[in-house]
Amino acid sequence: MGIVNVTPDSFSDGGQHASTAAALGHCEILLKDGADMLDIGGESSRPGAHSIALEEELARVLPVVREAVKFGVPVSVDTCKPAVMQAVLDLGADIINDIWALRWREPDADPSQIDGKQVVSRHPSCGVCLMHMHRQPLTMQLEPMAGDAVGQVRLFLQEVAQDLQASGVQKNRIAIDPGIGFGKTVAQNFALLARQGELLGDGYPLLVGWSRKSSLAAVAGCASSAVTSSLGHERMVPSVAAALLAVERGASIVRVHDVRETVQALKVLSAIK
Repeated sequence: MGIVNVTPDSFSDGGQHASTAAALGHCEILLKDGADMLDIGGESSRPGAHSIALEEELARVLPVVREAVKFGVPVSVDTCKPAVMQAVLDLGADIINDIWALRWREPDADPSQIDGKQVVSRHPSCGVCLMHMHRQPLTMQLEPMAGDAVGQVRLFLQEVAQDLQASGVQKNRIAIDPGIGFGKTVAQNFALLARQGELLGDGYPLLVGWSRKSSLAAVAGCASSAVTSSLGHERMVPSVAAALLAVERGASIVRVHDVRETVQALKVLSAIK
């Protein structure tokens, strides 16, 4: 899954693909490099990020999705807002990738307002990825979760996936994501990788996003600054290593910035199987 951040402030590549033309050009590069699908997002979820207005997110995302669906590969949209979900699905997007696991609500929203779960359950076939996040982007790393992350993450994902099925969404439309870096310590993130097999016991495909995360920098001695022009190169090798380990441990999808290098590494893994 190739990452397309249509944002000025994402933690790794903020601003590089903020225009529609730049984002679509990046989509073409990712597909040429071997991406199987695209994940387009218009709102940063980096630690400390503030939510943006619905109108701004729609203005960033819709022009890119409108053209990206013509590339002939599955298009995922990274959003938590129900109105954005509905709009991109109406344009032909295939997957909703939600860090809030369909739990986000507009502040002071009318209780009758449609929510993300309703958007997804009313669609006949879209896929959905439910992610675990402790707290929210603005606060998640100020006070990371405590205790055994693996058990807590598995229980949460079980509950939200079962709740979605109770709303009429078939199990084969659901993937889960442990949320590497979303309110977790370095040790907890690596525990989720070491014990990743425990998350597979409920039969949902696993999507994992280790790419360029600060936990990798912490153990590999890379630059700690989150916004530098050289960050991609600095953290590329540990990112590929983490993606390879995740796939070896059963992940079905890896969400990455460095598609070409990750595809090359996965070909090596495939050659020994």
